[in-house]
Amino acid sequence: MDGMAVDQTEDIELLQQAIAACRICRDAPAKGEGDRLPHEPRPVAVLSKTARVLIAGQAPGLRVHESGLPFNDASGNRLRDWMAVTREEFYDPRKFAIVPMGFCFPGYDEKGSDLPPRLECAPLWRARVLAAMPQIEFVIAVGQYAQAWHLGPRRRKGMTETVRNWRDYVFANEGPRILPLPHPSWRNTGWLRKNPWFEADVLPVLRQHVDSLIRGTDFG
Repeated sequence: MDGMAVDQTEDIELLQQAIAACRICRDAPAKGEGDRLPHEPRPVAVLSKTARVLIAGQAPGLRVHESGLPFNDASGNRLRDWMAVTREEFYDPRKFAIVPMGFCFPGYDEKGSDLPPRLECAPLWRARVLAAMPQIEFVIAVGQYAQAWHLGPRRRKGMTETVRNWRDYVFANEGPRILPLPHPSWRNTGWLRKNPWFEADVLPVLRQHVDSLIRGTDFG
């Protein structure tokens, strides 16, 4: 993976402060001056010393940008329902780390859809963040950008096939277990209807792992 040299002992609080102060997408855009973030950056990420579950999303939407609270929208409601957790549990940093691929709201394209995560963010921060949280045991990779980073060449050609082959990642022998999910956006409601196996096969596994890791229940 690209990224800065990492320090396994990096302090979580100092790293969180450094992320909050980051303005690279405004001050040093990857594609040059014409691609500056058009608004004031507001990095949104929740790092944790103790959480065993990492939610790896895409990038904040406008509501998250305004509130500073990750998944503070309808997508977050659906994701919490998928995991069968309360809002209080979800926002407890002792239970969940929430680290999107891009920390700032990237803006909208000409069709009014959210732009992809900024190119500057993951190469600069992601390896440092992951190295600072070695206790993570389960990564929930939400959407294609998180799946591309966390699965690398193991990712299938498309999102559907990646999610359909979830067993290859959850039951891998090395590193944290990784479960790929579609983005919980309302835009994927049609996909959910066309792929009933997701609710029948994947969600029980998601809920079982989350329950075990945040509440201490046993698998099976």
